[in-house]
Amino acid sequence: MKLVTWNIQWCLGCDGRVDPARIVDEARAFADFDVLCLQEVACNFPALKGSRGEDQFALIAGLLPGYTAVRGIAVDNAGPDGMRRTFGNMILSRLPVLQVLRLQLPWPADPAVPSMPRLLLEAMVEAPFGLLRVMTTHLEYYSARQRAAQVEALRARHAEACAHALGGGVLDESQGPFHSQPQTVSAVLCGDFNQRPTDPLQACLTAEFGGGVPALDDVWKQLHPALEQPPTTGVHDRVQWPQAFACDFICATRDLRDRLRAVAVDGRSQASDHQPMMVELA
Repeated sequence: MKLVTWNIQWCLGCDGRVDPARIVDEARAFADFDVLCLQEVACNFPALKGSRGEDQFALIAGLLPGYTAVRGIAVDNAGPDGMRRTFGNMILSRLPVLQVLRLQLPWPADPAVPSMPRLLLEAMVEAPFGLLRVMTTHLEYYSARQRAAQVEALRARHAEACAHALGGGVLDESQGPFHSQPQTVSAVLCGDFNQRPTDPLQACLTAEFGGGVPALDDVWKQLHPALEQPPTTGVHDRVQWPQAFACDFICATRDLRDRLRAVAVDGRSQASDHQPMMVELA
C-alpha cells in the first residue's frame, strides 16, 4: 500500500492560486496512493488568501470517487453568515475504513503567541497485509509549550490504542455503538509536526514505550539512515520561508519495519508551501 501525506495550505499554491483539483492531480502524479492524508483543509474561510470560502473537504472528496473521505475538524467557528467555518485534517482511503477517531489535542494557554486548536485524526483501515491505524495531525507552529503537550498526547493515544489491542476486552456483537471493533498495535503517524528533525520533541515522539507497545520510528531514518530527509517546507515558497527545512514526517510502528519498501519527498510540486511525502509498505 502507498500513503501520501501533505500539508496543502488550504490548496494555495506558490502562484497565489487556490486549486483543490491541482492538489489531487499532483498527489496522484506523485504516487498511486491508497491513502491520502491532508492537513490545512478549509471550509467557509474566505479571509484566507486566494480562497472564496469553498468547502475544500467536499471538493476534494468529490475528486476522489471510490475513496472514503473522513473530515477531521480542528477549528470550528461561527461565521457572520451563520455558517460554520472549519479547518483541519482529512483522510481519504480506497481501503476499507472500519473505525474513525478524532482526538482534540491539548491547547494549554500561551498568551505570548498566536495559536489555534489542533487535532489528531485516526482511521482504522484494512491494508492488504492486515489492520493498520492511520493517524494524521498538524501540531502548533508558534508555541513550543503547546507542541510539547501535543506530542505527549500523540504518544498517549498510541499507547492507549495498543492497550486495547493487547488487552482484549468484552466482545460485543450487538451492531450498536458498543459493537466491538478490531484493534491493532500497527500504525502509521504522519503530518506536519512543525519541528525539525533535530528538535528534542521529535526524539521524544519516537522514544521507546515498553510494555509491548511498539515505538513510532521515523520512516526516513529507517530506510535512509545515512541521508538527511529532504526539506518539506520552503522549497519553492521563499516569501514565507526564507530557508527550506523538513518538518513533515512519517512514522511507522516498529513491527512494520520489514514491510517498509520506500519513502520519498516530492520536491517538484509548487501547489502548496509544503511538499508531499510518500511511504510504501508491503
